[in-house]
Order: sequence, then structure tokens, then C-alpha cells
Amino acid sequence: MKAQARMGLRFAVAVAVIAATAWFVHGRGSDDPSPPHKSVTDFPQTVGDWHGGAAIPFSEKTLQVLGPGEFLERIYERPEEPSVDLLLVYYPSQRQGDWVHSPKHCLPGAGWEPVHSASLQLTRLDGRTLPVNYYVLAKGEDRQVVLYWYQSHGRAVASEYWAKIYLVWDAIRLNRTDASMIRVITPVVQNESVESAKDRAVGFAKQVLPMLGSYIPS
Repeated sequence: MKAQARMGLRFAVAVAVIAATAWFVHGRGSDDPSPPHKSVTDFPQTVGDWHGGAAIPFSEKTLQVLGPGEFLERIYERPEEPSVDLLLVYYPSQRQGDWVHSPKHCLPGAGWEPVHSASLQLTRLDGRTLPVNYYVLAKGEDRQVVLYWYQSHGRAVASEYWAKIYLVWDAIRLNRTDASMIRVITPVVQNESVESAKDRAVGFAKQVLPMLGSYIPS
């Protein structure tokens, strides 16, 4: 019963945070002075020694759900290794209720269920670290590793709720509500360990990190 009460309290707090965020941000008006930046749709097809193909198109239904923003999904490959799937999402404004969607909610809808979740730290080139979400998902016998995090105004967080709290704070101090989400997926192929797939996803994400500055304004 105590565990159920704690879960109920956490759910109530989460709902309150989201509702308060929506009310406050929408009430601040529509002026969003987002700094100049390159569109995420122009993100390079080469990341280190990984090479990407054409962007994966989004269906009209998906774009309607996502709302107005910039979105890129691309598969990157290198010889003799499984591929990685990169998704970049950037909203210039979140004042009209178009929130950055969490993969935690979207992936189960595609039939993938989490079998393990944790957080880990990615190390930047300058030695600083940033927190990311780490999931192992399953669909039948298939497994895949997922990393994702939220990034805005020079800050990266793993928690969707902290991202919304910072959204309110930045709306007050900067009059900005722009934000982004970065997601990396790679499959766990036959005769491969989950740890090996995790290392591949982490290695790719580390190469993406220093490239994001031109596309996600600080």
C-alpha cells in the first residue's frame, strides 16, 4: 500500500508540474526570441566515421501529433557494425502546447516494452558530463538500446519533469521556451551482448554532442 501511495503521489506531482507548466507558459504570450541557428533538418550526414543516408520522412499523421517544429530522423552506418538511428527534435516555441514528446511514452506504442532502464553520464570532449536516459527495449525476441536526453539553452537533462521545470524558469528569465530532444537507438543483433550495443550507442552519442551547438541554440 505504501508503494502504491508513493506511486500515486509521484503521478499527482507529475500531472501538477505539467499542468502548471502549460498554464504559465501559455499565459506568457507568444513572443519567443530564439537565437539564429541551423535547422536540425540540415544536420550532417557524416558523424565521425558514421555515414547517414537520406532523412526518414515523417507521415502527415505524425507531423500533426508533433506540431510545429524541426524534426530529423536518419540512419547512420559504418562497415561491419549494426546501424544507429538518430532522432533530433527542436521546438522554437512551446507556448501553444506543442511539447517535446518523450520516447518513454512513444516507443511502447510501437510495440517495444522496456526491460531495463537507468540513467548514465555522457562525457563531453571538455571532460564535462551530461545525464541521459538509458533503456533496453524488447519486442518478442528482438532487443534494442535507446539513449535520449533533453537539451536547451546550454543545459542538458534526462528528466522530462525537470525539463518542464526549467522551461518555466527560462520563460521567466530569458523569455524563451525553445527546447530539443536527442534520441539514439541501435539494435542488439544476434550473438551480441546488450553491453556491446550500449557501447556503440554511447560512442555515437559522444560524437554527436559537439556537433549540436549550431543546431540547438544555447
